[in-house]
Amino acid sequence: MKKVTKTISAKDVNQQWWLLDAKDQVLGRFASEVAQVLRGKHRTDYSPNIYMGDAVIVINAEKIRVTGSKSDTKKYFRHSGYPGGVKYSSFSELMKNDCDKVILNAVKGMLPKNKLGREISKHIRVYKDDNHNQSAQQPKKWGSN
Repeated sequence: MKKVTKTISAKDVNQQWWLLDAKDQVLGRFASEVAQVLRGKHRTDYSPNIYMGDAVIVINAEKIRVTGSKSDTKKYFRHSGYPGGVKYSSFSELMKNDCDKVILNAVKGMLPKNKLGREISKHIRVYKDDNHNQSAQQPKKWGSN
Protein backbone atom coordinates (compact mmCIF):
# COMPACT_ATOMS: atom_id res chain seq x y z
CA MET A 1 0.00 0.00 0.00
CA LYS A 2 1.30 3.43 -0.93
CA LYS A 3 1.96 5.91 1.86
CA VAL A 4 0.06 9.18 1.45
CA THR A 5 1.77 12.33 2.66
CA LYS A 6 -0.09 15.52 3.30
CA THR A 7 1.34 18.72 1.89
CA ILE A 8 1.45 21.44 4.50
CA SER A 9 1.09 25.09 3.57
CA ALA A 10 1.55 28.14 5.75
CA LYS A 11 -2.22 28.67 5.82
CA ASP A 12 -2.77 25.35 7.60
CA VAL A 13 -0.62 26.29 10.62
CA ASN A 14 -2.33 27.21 13.88
CA GLN A 15 -0.05 29.61 15.68
CA GLN A 16 0.17 29.59 19.48
CA TRP A 17 1.65 32.28 21.72
CA TRP A 18 4.02 31.09 24.46
CA LEU A 19 5.22 32.97 27.54
CA LEU A 20 8.81 32.21 28.60
CA ASP A 21 10.39 33.56 31.77
CA ALA A 22 14.10 34.46 31.54
CA LYS A 23 14.56 34.91 35.29
CA ASP A 24 17.82 33.24 36.46
CA GLN A 25 18.26 31.45 33.10
CA VAL A 26 21.62 31.09 31.35
CA LEU A 27 21.60 33.17 28.16
CA GLY A 28 22.73 30.56 25.61
CA ARG A 29 20.58 27.71 26.86
CA PHE A 30 17.55 29.97 27.12
CA ALA A 31 18.09 31.43 23.63
CA SER A 32 18.38 27.91 22.24
CA GLU A 33 15.03 26.97 23.74
CA VAL A 34 13.38 30.15 22.41
CA ALA A 35 14.81 29.52 18.92
CA GLN A 36 13.44 25.98 18.88
CA VAL A 37 9.96 27.19 19.83
CA LEU A 38 10.14 29.91 17.16
CA ARG A 39 11.21 27.38 14.51
CA GLY A 40 8.42 25.02 15.54
CA LYS A 41 10.64 22.04 16.29
CA HIS A 42 8.44 21.09 19.25
CA ARG A 43 5.49 20.44 16.91
CA THR A 44 4.67 17.07 15.41
CA ASP A 45 4.02 18.59 11.99
CA TYR A 46 7.41 20.39 11.80
CA SER A 47 8.63 21.27 8.33
CA PRO A 48 12.02 23.01 7.92
CA ASN A 49 11.03 25.09 4.89
CA ILE A 50 7.82 26.64 6.27
CA TYR A 51 7.34 28.91 9.25
CA MET A 52 5.63 26.36 11.48
CA GLY A 53 6.58 27.90 14.78
CA ASP A 54 4.75 29.77 17.41
CA ALA A 55 5.17 33.31 18.69
CA VAL A 56 7.16 33.84 21.88
CA ILE A 57 6.89 36.42 24.64
CA VAL A 58 9.97 36.67 26.86
CA ILE A 59 9.61 38.37 30.24
CA ASN A 60 12.21 39.32 32.89
CA ALA A 61 14.96 39.93 30.33
CA GLU A 62 16.94 42.01 32.82
CA LYS A 63 17.35 38.97 35.10
CA ILE A 64 19.11 36.73 32.56
CA ARG A 65 22.65 35.67 33.43
CA VAL A 66 25.82 34.41 31.81
CA THR A 67 28.37 32.00 33.23
CA GLY A 68 32.02 32.60 33.96
CA SER A 69 33.54 36.00 33.26
CA LYS A 70 31.45 36.64 30.14
CA SER A 71 29.74 39.64 31.74
CA ASP A 72 33.08 41.48 31.52
CA THR A 73 34.68 39.95 28.43
CA LYS A 74 31.75 39.38 26.04
CA LYS A 75 31.61 42.10 23.37
CA TYR A 76 28.82 42.95 20.93
CA PHE A 77 29.76 44.38 17.54
CA ARG A 78 27.79 46.74 15.34
CA HIS A 79 28.67 48.96 12.41
CA SER A 80 26.99 52.13 11.17
CA GLY A 81 27.92 51.51 7.54
CA TYR A 82 30.27 54.48 7.39
CA PRO A 83 34.07 54.34 7.45
CA GLY A 84 35.23 54.11 11.05
CA GLY A 85 31.69 53.34 12.20
CA VAL A 86 32.58 50.31 14.34
CA LYS A 87 30.98 50.24 17.79
CA TYR A 88 31.62 47.69 20.52
CA SER A 89 29.50 47.21 23.63
CA SER A 90 30.16 44.89 26.54
CA PHE A 91 27.53 42.56 27.96
CA SER A 92 27.24 44.59 31.16
CA GLU A 93 26.74 47.86 29.22
CA LEU A 94 24.06 46.33 27.04
CA MET A 95 22.28 44.87 30.08
CA LYS A 96 22.13 48.33 31.66
CA ASN A 97 20.82 50.08 28.55
CA ASP A 98 19.00 47.55 26.32
CA CYS A 99 18.65 44.18 28.04
CA ASP A 100 16.17 43.01 25.40
CA LYS A 101 18.82 43.31 22.66
CA VAL A 102 20.97 40.72 24.44
CA ILE A 103 18.27 38.07 24.12
CA LEU A 104 17.23 39.15 20.61
CA ASN A 105 20.85 38.96 19.41
CA ALA A 106 21.36 35.51 20.91
CA VAL A 107 18.13 34.11 19.45
CA LYS A 108 18.73 35.69 16.04
CA GLY A 109 22.13 33.98 15.89
CA MET A 110 20.42 30.60 16.28
CA LEU A 111 17.90 31.12 13.46
CA PRO A 112 18.54 30.45 9.76
CA LYS A 113 20.35 33.23 7.89
CA ASN A 114 17.83 33.61 5.05
CA LYS A 115 14.36 34.94 4.28
CA LEU A 116 12.74 32.36 6.56
CA GLY A 117 14.95 33.40 9.48
CA ARG A 118 14.02 37.05 9.00
CA GLU A 119 10.33 36.12 9.02
CA ILE A 120 10.72 33.98 12.15
CA SER A 121 12.57 36.72 14.05
CA LYS A 122 9.51 39.00 13.79
CA HIS A 123 7.56 36.68 16.11
CA ILE A 124 9.42 37.32 19.36
CA ARG A 125 8.62 40.00 21.90
CA VAL A 126 11.05 40.69 24.75
CA TYR A 127 10.11 42.65 27.87
CA LYS A 128 12.39 43.89 30.64
CA ASP A 129 10.12 42.87 33.54
CA ASP A 130 6.94 40.88 34.26
CA ASN A 131 4.62 43.34 32.51
CA HIS A 132 3.77 42.70 28.86
CA ASN A 133 1.02 44.03 26.64
CA GLN A 134 0.35 40.78 24.76
CA SER A 135 -2.49 39.60 27.00
CA ALA A 136 -4.98 39.74 24.10
CA GLN A 137 -3.11 36.85 22.45
CA GLN A 138 -3.76 34.66 25.52
CA PRO A 139 -0.23 33.25 25.82
CA LYS A 140 0.31 29.92 27.52
CA LYS A 141 3.16 29.55 29.99
CA TRP A 142 5.93 27.42 28.50
CA GLY A 143 6.58 24.51 30.79
CA SER A 144 8.22 21.15 30.40
CA ASN A 145 6.48 20.07 27.18
